[in-house]
Amino acid sequence: MRAEDLRQEHIWDAEVAGRYDTPGAGMFAPEVLGPTVDRLAHLAGDGRALELAIGTGRVAVPLAERGVPVVGIELSAAMVDVLRTKVGEDEIPVVMGDMATVRAAGDFRLVYVVYNTISNLQTQDEQVECFRNAARHLVPGGRFVVELWVPELRRLPPGSDAMVWSVEEGYLGVDTYDVLHQRAVSHHVRFDGPGRTTIGLSPHRYIWPAELDLMGRLAGFELESRYADWTGAEFTGDSRSHVSTYRLTS
Repeated sequence: MRAEDLRQEHIWDAEVAGRYDTPGAGMFAPEVLGPTVDRLAHLAGDGRALELAIGTGRVAVPLAERGVPVVGIELSAAMVDVLRTKVGEDEIPVVMGDMATVRAAGDFRLVYVVYNTISNLQTQDEQVECFRNAARHLVPGGRFVVELWVPELRRLPPGSDAMVWSVEEGYLGVDTYDVLHQRAVSHHVRFDGPGRTTIGLSPHRYIWPAELDLMGRLAGFELESRYADWTGAEFTGDSRSHVSTYRLTS
């Protein structure tokens, strides 16, 4: 199957969901997860929060433990199955479906989508609709927070459309770029033992920060802040990711 033919519900299957959590390491490391939850809890205040693509509850579970009522939207039943081993439906309700279109009941003070997930939507139209869907859920003045990587086209070798972005024991990460259509495919190569190699593909439509801001304006948002990470580090031309907070103005 070609990467462009992969559907998100096929990518996030039971096998991926079963090894998604890495407690205490990677994106589950306290120095990564702690500031994320701190910032979102501050923005939610005493209101409700909606997580788009809630997954296994990496962020939602500790945020709910902080006293923030959290609801999720999720496309993958396998990821929700893992979430349900941690909390019940009464603690963190989840609506199944596409984060660009599905509606959760009630109003929220905060909507958020983390760890590059908005780029899983494969077209600009879908990404714009994701902003509009976030706006539909928010009370006036509510906030939409997006965590997203900055396309690293400057790191591409001249004349190449691929680059290695991670080399670890038992793992190799390679990104290929289609700059004409603003697409990237992450190739996750895992070496599981002698003669055993698995390759996972994750297609994305990458978004430049200025383009993301325009999507926000189309949905009635204004950019309130942009930092390089959840701790509030300054966003610069060398930043590899950003955390952008949008406030609903209309």
